Amino acid sequence: MEKTLQQFEKIIAMCREVFLNKMKDYGSAWRILRPSSLTDQIYIKANRIRSIQEKGVSKVNEGIKPEFIGIVNYSVMALIQLELGSSEEITMDPEKAVSLYDKYINGAMSLMTDKNHDYGEAWRNMRISSLTDIILMKLLRIKQIEDNDGKTFVSEGLDANYNDIINYAVFALIQLEESSNPEF
Repeated sequence: MEKTLQQFEKIIAMCREVFLNKMKDYGSAWRILRPSSLTDQIYIKANRIRSIQEKGVSKVNEGIKPEFIGIVNYSVMALIQLELGSSEEITMDPEKAVSLYDKYINGAMSLMTDKNHDYGEAWRNMRISSLTDIILMKLLRIKQIEDNDGKTFVSEGLDANYNDIINYAVFALIQLEESSNPEF
């Protein structure tokens, strides 16, 4: 479990760096997006990953790793938007954005630690294609909840699904790193 926590932190540091660099390039333009638009962005990335996995080739010179990083970061943005709401005022202090990013990543990491305890790190025996499919399933659940105005009867809400998506994407990134670097 300690190894998983260290790997998780390394992957999150990489995702966080991309988030920070995109904030430098684009600012907080994402603040204008409603959570449902972020859900669709995540869906596009997950669907592209599945398409590449099925076809075995990508015509755009980017692999699936940047897409999983995008899934993590868009999921964090969605959690932030659930808390703050979308805004026409898209300027967010970078320190506040990073603070919120860290808050939601820490929440996802805590959830991962609890679930890993209960499930015995079953994700390590899963295929990356299965992790992709589960992400897509979670996205379809989110879309259904969004279509129901956020109401659920017995199911977890939007935030729980976004947290699960973060964790499954991180697990996929860990597996990708392990396959290219056995020392990871």
